[in-house]
Amino acid sequence: MVLSIQGVFRTILIIIAVIVILRFIGRIMIAKRNLEEERAHEKSQRAHQKAKKDSELNKGKVHISKGASGYAEDVDFEEIP
Repeated sequence: MVLSIQGVFRTILIIIAVIVILRFIGRIMIAKRNLEEERAHEKSQRAHQKAKKDSELNKGKVHISKGASGYAEDVDFEEIP
């Protein structure tokens, strides 16, 4: 059984090409994941900034909610002698 130089060389080139392609695809997937994480982080940061801004605008204001959001009972206070 004689191995040809061309066959061995071709096999080595194919193996190297597959490794390079897999590394390239891996880097693309990592970059995509990082980009998605960055977008999610920016979205949550914008939501936090908006909530903070709304809180600052409504600071000291009283809001009365309409509707039965919960049970409330009026209590008469008695003075303690």
